[in-house]
Amino acid sequence: MREKIIILDFGSQTTQLIGRRIRELNMYCEILPYNRFPEGDDCIKGVIFSGSPYSTSDSNAFRTDWTAILQKYPVLGICYGAQLMASDSGGKVESAAVREYGRAHLSHIDDGDPLLKGVKNGSQVWMSHGDTITQLPPSFRIIASTNDVKVAAYRIDDKPAWGVQFHPEVYHTEDGMRILDNFLHICGCTKDWTPASFIESTVAALKAQLGNDRVILALSGGVDSSVTAVLLNRAIGKNLTCIFVDHGLLRRHEFEHVLRDYVHLGLNVVGINASEKFYSRLAGVTDPEQKRKIIGKGFIDVFEEEAQKLKNIKWLGQGTIYPDVIESLSITGMVIKSHHNVGGLPDRMKLRLIEPLRLLFKDEVRRVGTELGMMPHLIKRHPFPGPGLGIRILGDITEKKVRILQDADDIYISLMREWGLYDTVWQAGAILLPVQSVGVMGDERTYENTVVLRAVTSADAMTADWAQLPYDFLAKVSNEIINRVKGVNRVVYDISSKPPATIEWE
Repeated sequence: MREKIIILDFGSQTTQLIGRRIRELNMYCEILPYNRFPEGDDCIKGVIFSGSPYSTSDSNAFRTDWTAILQKYPVLGICYGAQLMASDSGGKVESAAVREYGRAHLSHIDDGDPLLKGVKNGSQVWMSHGDTITQLPPSFRIIASTNDVKVAAYRIDDKPAWGVQFHPEVYHTEDGMRILDNFLHICGCTKDWTPASFIESTVAALKAQLGNDRVILALSGGVDSSVTAVLLNRAIGKNLTCIFVDHGLLRRHEFEHVLRDYVHLGLNVVGINASEKFYSRLAGVTDPEQKRKIIGKGFIDVFEEEAQKLKNIKWLGQGTIYPDVIESLSITGMVIKSHHNVGGLPDRMKLRLIEPLRLLFKDEVRRVGTELGMMPHLIKRHPFPGPGLGIRILGDITEKKVRILQDADDIYISLMREWGLYDTVWQAGAILLPVQSVGVMGDERTYENTVVLRAVTSADAMTADWAQLPYDFLAKVSNEIINRVKGVNRVVYDISSKPPATIEWE
């Protein structure tokens, strides 16, 4: 049984970051909606309440019976979580005269309090709230302030409960990791969750869950499905068949390269060329959500067809990871975009899903892959979307457009490797716009396509910043694409961050 911290999500943009920080401290955690606390779980050591876009005074604000949780577990409320406990106990939470965003510094720290052990006066924290606690209930005690926020942190007397109105999970809070680590110490956590322990427990769980059942795995060539394949292979061996589908939307020569790369892993891999099937279903479709769902259903159809050939297949394995799940459905029910292996699946399918990486972030998957002894170039490969170039071609999809984008993307990625830039960014790729513009080539007027170059830096894909690639490199890529790719006369570079943009354009 694995110890865990439960993080109740009230809708904050940084809830996933809380989870990442806890796991960086070698403690397993799970992020759950605010109204789905798991009763009767003996592995829970403590609970964290996240921030929220709502005010505690809003009629539609998310609420939970936190007093019942506090009867069993230590609790840490962050921002809205802290305000919720205070307001529900008779304190006052009011709109701040001046919205409190950005850097602040702690003062009047109670250094005897276990949550703030080792935190010095003047330590920088990051504020991000419009409301503030103006009066604490009688049993609540201030343990830290800032120049503008009297109740920067508090404790409930005689209860293992704390609240902070700043965000310890963000980079700009200097002692944030120390504060979170102190909370884990309060909870009595062993902190033994590592890639090696994850592999051991996951393989054991897969063996118990699958028994002698046969599984087919949706293999993409990326790190997520590759790590999934190796884990499943360790658990069930010959009962795993990996299927790699060429939907006609892969990068140039990717089908051959992927099949070659898996020889050393000893996996049973079947390659299926289904490009004509996907092209026919996508003909004339321009809506990005519809394209994702068509591609998702196309994958499932192919897998089910292969399962019938293989006989007695009961499970479909997928390399789904946590950001896929989070972006596909938030606790408010608002879809950012449907990932083909989450929101793109049909409502009814004959195979049951097995997703051993569903609660891992990308960097955690890579650490697990390293622990499994996989080749570095497989582990370091940039993320590539399951729908492939289908969501990097804006508008309808044709074979001609795919060819143009494959050629442009190949030049871009090849030059990134040649210039030593590939490993410095999280993800890079080219996008083909449904826009044509006037150009001049050989003294002749052209009216051709525009290609966008995209490269971002990130730790987990939940947030990302545009990569500041060298100007001379971008100039080289632009010249090579325009000179060598027929149908392109303009290249631009995307300098949007996530948020507000997403990494992929669709």
